[in-house]
Amino acid sequence: MASKPHSNDEEVETKEMDIRSLSSSRCDLHDMQYPHKVGLPPKQNLFREFIATVKETFFADDPLRHFKDQPRSRKLILGVQAIFPILEWGRSYSWRKFRGDLIAGLTIASLCIPQDIGYANLANLDPQYGLYSSFVPPLIYAFMGSSRDIAIGPVAVVSLLLGTMLSNEIDPKKNEAEYRRLAFTATFFAGITQATLGFLRLGFLIDFLSHAAIVGFMAGAAVTIALQQLKGLLGIQKFTKKTDIISVMHSVWGNVDHGWNWQTILIGVSFLSFLLLAKYIGKKNRKFFWVPAIAPLISVILSTFFVYITHAEKKGVQIVKNIEKGINPSSVDKIYFSGEYLLKGLKIGVVAGLIALTEAVAIGRTFASMKDYQLDGNKEMVALGAMNVVGSMTSCYVATGSFSRSAVNYMAGCETAVSNIIMSCVVFLTLEFITPLFKYTPNAILAAIIISAVVGLFDVPAAILIWKIDKFDFIACLGAFLGVVFKTVEIGLLIAVSISFAKILLQVTRPRTAILGKLPRTNVYRNILQYPEAAKVPGVLIVRVDSAIYFSNSNYVKERILRWLIDEEEQVKAASQPTVQFLIVEMSPVTDIDTSGIHALEELHRSLQKKGVELILANPGPVVMDKLQSSKFANLIGDDKIFLTVADAVSSCSPKLVEEV
Repeated sequence: MASKPHSNDEEVETKEMDIRSLSSSRCDLHDMQYPHKVGLPPKQNLFREFIATVKETFFADDPLRHFKDQPRSRKLILGVQAIFPILEWGRSYSWRKFRGDLIAGLTIASLCIPQDIGYANLANLDPQYGLYSSFVPPLIYAFMGSSRDIAIGPVAVVSLLLGTMLSNEIDPKKNEAEYRRLAFTATFFAGITQATLGFLRLGFLIDFLSHAAIVGFMAGAAVTIALQQLKGLLGIQKFTKKTDIISVMHSVWGNVDHGWNWQTILIGVSFLSFLLLAKYIGKKNRKFFWVPAIAPLISVILSTFFVYITHAEKKGVQIVKNIEKGINPSSVDKIYFSGEYLLKGLKIGVVAGLIALTEAVAIGRTFASMKDYQLDGNKEMVALGAMNVVGSMTSCYVATGSFSRSAVNYMAGCETAVSNIIMSCVVFLTLEFITPLFKYTPNAILAAIIISAVVGLFDVPAAILIWKIDKFDFIACLGAFLGVVFKTVEIGLLIAVSISFAKILLQVTRPRTAILGKLPRTNVYRNILQYPEAAKVPGVLIVRVDSAIYFSNSNYVKERILRWLIDEEEQVKAASQPTVQFLIVEMSPVTDIDTSGIHALEELHRSLQKKGVELILANPGPVVMDKLQSSKFANLIGDDKIFLTVADAVSSCSPKLVEEV
C-alpha cells in the first residue's frame, strides 16, 4: 500500500518533465521559425550626423561638460581655471602638500643643475642656456599644466636632436650668435606646434608614433648621446661632428695615441662609477631614492674642488670656465621671423616639438595612472607649447618633461606642480649667486653625469616584451634603434615613423579573416584555429571579417573569402562530404563599409551565384546595415538572407545538419 503513493508521485513528475520538454521544444521551434531580424537604425539628419562625427573625433572627452547648466559668471571662472589649473587646485593647497613639494623641488633641483649644464653642451650651447631652460619654462608649466608629477627642463634626447639638426645648418663654433638665434627660432616654432595641436584637439596625431618605435628611438639616442660624451670623458679635443657609431669610434681610436688625457679619464671614470653605483642603490631600495638624485651635485662639487686645488686644468683637463651670471635675458629680437633661416627654424622646431611632446605626454600619463588621476592630453600640449613660446623669448631652448627627474619628483613625495616652482627658484638663486663657482668644473664630470642619466633610456624589459608580443613591433623598435645608431637621429626618427605607418597600412589593407565552427553543445560559433573542438557545419562555410571594409582592403577581403571557399571545396571533395551550398559572412567586427566595400560584396555575390552558393550575412552593425539598405544590396541578396546571429543563419540554411553537429 505504501508503494502506490510513491508510484503516483513518479507519474506526476514524469508528466511535468514531458510538459516542460514539449514546451521547451516548441520554444526552440518557434525561435527557429521566427528568428530576430537585424534592426535598421533610425534615419539621422545629415548635419547632425556630421556634428556627431566631428565631436567624437575631436571632443571625445567632452571637455565642455563642466560648463553645462552653469551661470555666465561661473562659466567665466571655469574657463580661466581650464587655462590655468593652478587656480582650481590652489584653493585647496595646504601646508602638508607644500612640505612634500618643497622636499621634491629641492631634490630635483640638485639633479637638474648639473644635468642642465651638460645638456646645454649636447645642444652646442653655452652652459647657462641649460639653466635658463630650467628657470622660466617650469614656472609657466606650473600655472598651466595639469600633471602633478612631471618635472620640466631640458632633456638629453631633445638636446641631442636640436644640436644635430641645428649644426647641420650653422656651425656653432664659427657662427655662435647665428646658431643661438636659430635655436631660439626652433624653440619658438616647437612651442607653436605643440600649442596648435592642443588647441585644435589633434593630440591623437602623436599616437601614430608607436610605443615600440619610441622604445627603439630612445635606446638609439641613448647610445648616440653616450658616444658623444666620450669626447669629454677621454679629454679629446679634436672630435668628429658626425653622430653615427662608426664615425665616432673612428674618431675615438684615431686619437688614442695623442688625444686622450689620462687625468681626465681618471676623473671621468671614477665619478661615472660613483654615479652608476648611486643609481643602483636607488633602484635596489626605493627608500634611498635621494642617493642618485644628489649624486650628480656631489660629483660636481667634489670634482670642481679637486680641479681647483690641483690646477688640473693646466695638465690638459678641460673645464667649463665661465658661466654667465644673472637670469634669462630677453631674446625676442633674436628670433628669425623672416629670411632664409625662418623655414629652417620651422622645420627643426616641428620635429623637436613633436618629440618633446611625445616624451612629456607619455611621462605625464604614466604618473597620472600611478596616482589615479586624469590627465588632459590637449591641455598638456597647450601648456607645453606656451612654456616653449615664452621660453624662446627668454633665451631658453626646447624644454619638456624629463623622465629621470619626474621619477625622482614622484618618489620624493611631490603633491602638485609647486615642486617645479621650488626647482625654478633654486635655479634662479644658482644663476644669480652660484654660477661663478662652476668655473673649475671639469667637462669629464658633465660627460659622466649625462652617460649615467641616459642609461635609463635603455628599456631592455620593454624590448623583450615587444619581441614576445608582436614581431612586427619589434622590427619597428629595432629599425628605429639601428637608424639612430648607424646613421643620424633624424634618419632613426624617420624610420620609426615610417615603420609605424607601414604597420597601420598593413593592418588596414590586409585585415584578418577566420573560419568559424560550432562549439559542442552550444549555439556559439568561434574561430576553429583558436578552438580546435569547434566543428564545421556540413554544406555551410562561415567566414568572419575582423575589420571595417574600405576601398583599401575591399578587393582583398573579397578575394580572401573566395580563397577560403576554394580551399573548403577542395577539402570536402577529398573527404567525400556535402558540397558547400551556403557562405555566411559574420559581420560583427565590421564597424563600417564604404562604396568600394559594397561593390566588393556585390562582386562576391555574383561570383557565388555562378558557383551555386548562397551568400548570407550575420549581424551587420547599424552603420553597415544602413549602408546595405541605402545601396539596395540588402534587396539584391534578399532581406531574408540577413540574420541577427550566426546560429540563426545556420539554422535557416540546414536545421537538420545543425542538430547533428
